[in-house]
Amino acid sequence: MQALAAETPGLPPAASEPVDFTRDVEPLLKSRCQVCHGPQQQMNGLRLDRKQAALTGGYSGRVIIPGDGAASKLVQLVAGLNSKVVMPPAGERLSAKEIGLLRGWIDQGAQWPEAEITQSEPGADDASETAPAHWAFLPAKKPPLPQVQDSSWIRNGIDAFVLARLENEGIEPSREASKATLVRRLSLDLTGLPPALEVVDEFVSDPSLDAYERLADRLLESPHYGEKWATHWLDLARYADSDGYEKDTPRPHAWRYRHWVINAFNNDLPFDQFTIDQIAGDLVPNATVEQRVAAGLHRNTLKNREGGVNIEQYRFEETIDRTNTVGTVWLALSVGCAQCHDHKYDPTSQKDYYRFFAFFNSIDEVNIDAPLAGEFGPYLAAQPGYNQKRREILEKHKAAELQAPWEAKLLEAAASPGKWTDWDLSYDVLPLYMDKGHQVLRKSLSQRTEREAYDLTKFFLKNYGRVVTSERYKELGFKEAFNQLTALDQETPALSRARSVEDLAAPRTTHIHIRGGWDREGIAVTPGSPAFLSQIETRLGAVPTRLDLGNWIVSRDNPLTARVAVNRIWQEYFGRGIVLSSENFGTQGEKPSHPELLDWLAAGFMDQGWSLKKLHKMIVTSATYRQSSNHRPELQQTDPGNVLLARQARVRLPGELIRDSALSVSGLLYPKVGGKSVKPPQPEGVAALAYAGQVKWQQSEGKDAYRRGLYIHFQRTVPYPFLMNFDSPDASATHCRRERSNTPLQALNLLNDDVFFESAQAFAARVLQDSPGDRFSDRLDFAYRLVVARLPTAQEQERLLGFYLEQKRILEADSEKRDALFAAALEGVPPVEAATWVTVSRVLLNLDEFITKE
Repeated sequence: MQALAAETPGLPPAASEPVDFTRDVEPLLKSRCQVCHGPQQQMNGLRLDRKQAALTGGYSGRVIIPGDGAASKLVQLVAGLNSKVVMPPAGERLSAKEIGLLRGWIDQGAQWPEAEITQSEPGADDASETAPAHWAFLPAKKPPLPQVQDSSWIRNGIDAFVLARLENEGIEPSREASKATLVRRLSLDLTGLPPALEVVDEFVSDPSLDAYERLADRLLESPHYGEKWATHWLDLARYADSDGYEKDTPRPHAWRYRHWVINAFNNDLPFDQFTIDQIAGDLVPNATVEQRVAAGLHRNTLKNREGGVNIEQYRFEETIDRTNTVGTVWLALSVGCAQCHDHKYDPTSQKDYYRFFAFFNSIDEVNIDAPLAGEFGPYLAAQPGYNQKRREILEKHKAAELQAPWEAKLLEAAASPGKWTDWDLSYDVLPLYMDKGHQVLRKSLSQRTEREAYDLTKFFLKNYGRVVTSERYKELGFKEAFNQLTALDQETPALSRARSVEDLAAPRTTHIHIRGGWDREGIAVTPGSPAFLSQIETRLGAVPTRLDLGNWIVSRDNPLTARVAVNRIWQEYFGRGIVLSSENFGTQGEKPSHPELLDWLAAGFMDQGWSLKKLHKMIVTSATYRQSSNHRPELQQTDPGNVLLARQARVRLPGELIRDSALSVSGLLYPKVGGKSVKPPQPEGVAALAYAGQVKWQQSEGKDAYRRGLYIHFQRTVPYPFLMNFDSPDASATHCRRERSNTPLQALNLLNDDVFFESAQAFAARVLQDSPGDRFSDRLDFAYRLVVARLPTAQEQERLLGFYLEQKRILEADSEKRDALFAAALEGVPPVEAATWVTVSRVLLNLDEFITKE
């Protein structure tokens, strides 16, 4: 061995004395050696304190080679023979003596103690000996309510925890907000819309003690409640109406998942079932269409349809996204940090990560019929005529005669790549334009579904020009045939479709991927939950499924899900969560400001059947929520971030709600709930910014242009600019909390965007026609009540009267400006008066109070 050492520069000599594993090697591995990614001595799933695992796992068994320490990958890594990979990757390196101990032990046969711990169930080999002490990984138990001095302030259990903390700091809570503020706050929080004038009047004038609670109940039953809370969930679900990447192809059926989410919230679907349906709705026994639609969560990944992409590589990337999304949305863990190596801070090992990844590795993408009420009748009535016209088009162009040899040639080209490059290209792009195109091509005609056969025929018609001359393609008239079929499809009543998933009949084998590389497979792993959390229970010997994962995520044994869910809901009401880092409950996340309150809410959430509406009502009826949001100078030094909740938070509305509010108070809003996405007006040239002008923004007509912001078509590469200016996420990954910026672009949007200018015109018309009085003060009072649910102050009246008179003087002298502001004629209203009120309306719709939840 000494001769071998001389032939290996930089490798310390092996220890000459006998080396004992327990005495010399095991302490070294546990305290110093990070070659195996942490205290559990792992490298690509390998256990160095397990004889069988060490001799058969990772690096093709080269980690430890008994009798040859110089050839051991372990010794080479700690000695730094490869300058690119040195272990440990950070911190103090091993000394020459310590490396010599490892080498000597291997040279002497790498003996392990006979009493070796045996591996039990999957994942048990990774579990630490004691339960982790981190607060989020401990069970959520309902604590008793704390004692307080001023119990008269308390309305429910939330207040006891908040007040106890305030009293401990010597701080008094704020007084209750005015009734006008409360009705607007509650309406915006529960429905995302400002309250109707009659709702404000009824609540403000109602002296009964239960008026507020009854108002909350009515708003919780509003169909707009589902829209408001779906907006937040779609951020988590990374929902979009296009694929992303270069081509950014539209997804015409994506909206069906959003439709399900809205209905789920409106129906108060228990959050545990809400969770299971999205993670594994397709695997639920006797799954309904709606449950399969819910599983469309997994289809919200980006999809790369660029030419030349490696389909398997991007399938791997989509699976990574699904894994990270579920880990972040329900567990608030940065599991994605363990894709390439063990997590540097949390106890998530790389093996944990790929065991979690394994739940999603066998997902197969499918599209299903998901009809809405009233669709079947028109669809069935139209089918005979539709089928006849489709046959006539295909027969006229003799498509079937040429499609069969085209398919055969594609398969021949696939078997002999490089022989016919034009056919190679046609084969390569097939799955990019048609999902699962290669699989469908390889099916016999009898095995294909009717939809698969039709989709392949349309691909053939559109792409046959790749393998024949342009003259021949034009002669056949296939482009004309394709356009005729497309027009026929668009004009014929159809059933709504949904993007969903199902598991492959033969599950894929999942491996740890070395350094996270899609094409670098290490040891095989089976599905399982992270080892530091409770393990998934299945039948003896059964491999856990996605359905088992869904059930485990909402089980009492999982300490994270309920805490994460209630924290995110709290975040929407108070501007920040009890845990500020709502995306990260791991060791690097923020500590909860009120840990007992968080556990009390989480345990209560589960105890009350995971009812979201009950949780919402608990929060909004608390004295904590009903406090005034007025600034308190005395708290500026002690609690500038309002962490202690001595007042309510004053929070700018998200972009969708600002737009919705303008449309609502102006009377333009079309309040239809659910359905397809819409394309309202946007600045000219935005769509042209997409690659090669491939994105077409066909503006919606009529009432659809005035639907809520939730329904605006979200094009990933060129999203609706107003929403992005107001901090909407880009939908490329799950997003747990929105930032709130304050920029000049936002002010320009509110002043000049088409939808806000049109809203100002409609609002002016509403004020002029519906105000109970004709005086300026009467109209301003009416306008203020519509916009911010209160009357203007004397100072506001004075300043706006001055503005009104100045604008009126300008417009009386400039008919061109007057007509540009309001060209329509209102009966009994002079044109200059109408135009002047448009300018006043623009001011009111730009008030900070209007775009803010007080």
